[in-house]
Amino acid sequence: MAERLSAAARTGRHAAHVTAATAAGFYPALHLLDRPVAGIYALFTPIAFGILSPLPGAGRERAATVLRAVPAAAVLVVLGTVLAVGTWPAVAGMLAVGFALAFGAACGPRIAGAAPGLQLFYILACFPPYEPGTLPQRLAGLVVGGALLALAEAVFFPDAPEPSYRGRIADALDLAARAAAGVVRGEGPDPGTAGRLGAAGRELRLSRLPAGSRPTGAGRTDRALAQAGAATRRLLDQLALLAAHDPAPGDTVSAELLRGIAANCTETAEALRGGRRGRPLPGPQLLEEMIADFLKARGASAESTGARAGSPDPPAPTLRTVLVRRSTVLTAAVSAVTVRTAASLALGGRERLHGLPREQFWYAAEGTARLVAVRVRGNLTRRSVVFQNALRTALGLALARLVAGSLDLTHGFWVLLAVLTLGRTTAGATWSAVRAAAAGTLAGAFAAGLLIVGAGGASDVYAALLVPMMLVAFTLGPLGGPSWGQGLFTLVVATAFAQIAPVTWRLAEARLVDVLTGSAIGLLCGLLAWPAGARAEIRYGMSGLLRAAAPVVRATTAAVTDGTGEGAVPAGEAKGAGPAGSASPGVRLTLHRLRIAEAVYAQYRTEPAADAAGSAHDWLAVLDYGSRTLVGAYWLPRTDGMPGLPADARRWAHETAEEVVAAAVRAAGFPPDGVRVRPAPLPPEVAERVPAPLLAPLTDVEVWLHALARDLEAGSPREPEDRRDRRDRRDRPGGQPARCTTASHSSASADLA
Repeated sequence: MAERLSAAARTGRHAAHVTAATAAGFYPALHLLDRPVAGIYALFTPIAFGILSPLPGAGRERAATVLRAVPAAAVLVVLGTVLAVGTWPAVAGMLAVGFALAFGAACGPRIAGAAPGLQLFYILACFPPYEPGTLPQRLAGLVVGGALLALAEAVFFPDAPEPSYRGRIADALDLAARAAAGVVRGEGPDPGTAGRLGAAGRELRLSRLPAGSRPTGAGRTDRALAQAGAATRRLLDQLALLAAHDPAPGDTVSAELLRGIAANCTETAEALRGGRRGRPLPGPQLLEEMIADFLKARGASAESTGARAGSPDPPAPTLRTVLVRRSTVLTAAVSAVTVRTAASLALGGRERLHGLPREQFWYAAEGTARLVAVRVRGNLTRRSVVFQNALRTALGLALARLVAGSLDLTHGFWVLLAVLTLGRTTAGATWSAVRAAAAGTLAGAFAAGLLIVGAGGASDVYAALLVPMMLVAFTLGPLGGPSWGQGLFTLVVATAFAQIAPVTWRLAEARLVDVLTGSAIGLLCGLLAWPAGARAEIRYGMSGLLRAAAPVVRATTAAVTDGTGEGAVPAGEAKGAGPAGSASPGVRLTLHRLRIAEAVYAQYRTEPAADAAGSAHDWLAVLDYGSRTLVGAYWLPRTDGMPGLPADARRWAHETAEEVVAAAVRAAGFPPDGVRVRPAPLPPEVAERVPAPLLAPLTDVEVWLHALARDLEAGSPREPEDRRDRRDRRDRPGGQPARCTTASHSSASADLA
């Protein structure tokens, strides 16, 4: 209830801002200066940027966005004025402008938020009459309306700033630092700490943020923030595993690295809160050097411990348990390094990637134009939901402009406005919006007709009603949905246009006809162009990710054990030594498929009534599988292979990788019963023959492959519990339920993503 009241209060304040800006521009232009064209643009500019466009941020941030968008709106007004010479030029311009603005959503939330409002400026200008001489009035009304809205947003009861994503990361890192310090102190299993870490990680999901506040832009800052947030989530998960299980007293090798992780998290959090713009974090290579020292110490420790493995103290399983735990500590350190580097890049520092894989931070040395080009090129595919939405919107607006121009509809721009405001990503959602809008417009047209008949030509009456009408419409419309929005907006335009020129009740009739025409066009486009939206694409996107990542798993395992194959960096080459973009084709393809799948999933989460088959999958687990595969490819091939690794150990690694690869390929086909993959752990008799210095990196590969297997199972359709238990008893010898064959693996779910 409190959240609803808070949302209603924000909507009311925003409605007051738009109403004040509209009235301050419209009334003087129309009644004092007798410039009706300027008045129309002063009226619709605050509506375009304040109501049609869901601009992100608080008041001052929205004000800045409006001011930056005014020049682009002016260009669109000029273009529309020129192309209004005929119907076909206007249709061609609408097709191009509609696609370009809608496709701009791929470049970030601010462009996506401003796009619907910018569409309106071309729509207004491209309709008859063709009067280039009124262009100065149009531009003047636009500038005045934009300036007044920016002033109202920034000064008139501005909204409080929303918590930034940067601040959320900083808070999570503080919690991570305390958790790492607690593990060092050996506080024992602490489910409470593990639960808090998990909850903090969930709060960093982009789905928990308002759409406009998500770091999804194409520029370096947004890319770095998104990477820092994802790496922080992984770090929290890894520390939660360590906090939830018994400590390892005497493990000084892990303790030293955990202290470094805690210090790294604290310093990074302070930098994110302080906003060290333009300067990298000091000593970025420190934790990387600690990782190198940890690897050396881990190898020496394993060798000395392995020499005593044949004696009863300590028994061999203890060595395996310690190695698995150290592998988890290592993955936490890898995540901490990623967070620190990405945070430095987000703060504007020209980070020197000290020993870090360049491909993981490929955007670090790229300019903004290059990054935008990469984002645009990556979405110019029919499988991109951004491309689909842009094409659907552009075709709908162009068809609406053709119909309105050919039929010479009165106030034909209302047809396009209906297409723009009622279009959804699925045909079902569009139909629901159209039904509600038709009912609301009918009621609004009836009320507007009664008002016009009753008030006649008394413009003073309309002038007195416009402000309270706008305040009510702009408050209840967003809260009540399309029915309230279309009905109340019908009353707003009736009271506004009645002041510009004498009107009759037929204005309400024209409004109803235009909205119904636009609704029919929008529904037709929704039925013909990708009617299922992201629900139809999410299977293709996830399948493409699984198929692309599968060979990378095989190649990474070969690169670690044999020093061959395709890793993120060629085997034997020092990380960071090659040029940016030197990754293998398989890694680049997996990264591309991951971005496409993430975009599909983001839209999928916004669409109602997900199909039953789709809801049975945990799509986040599939995304985790792709991300985990990439980071394993970045970090695991650190040497020229494992010379001296016994043939049976090498064979076990390859067979386990092939089992995961085969499971990924099966999962890409989405079998009804899901995918069940339980790779066998490294056999004890094989582990005993592995030289101690090689056992630790081999354990890293083992934990990584087992984590990938868990992701694949988690992403499969969920079976009913009773059927799963019956199947497990049937498949296990002696009728025992299947379980993880090595306890240490179930307790060390290392996340290399």
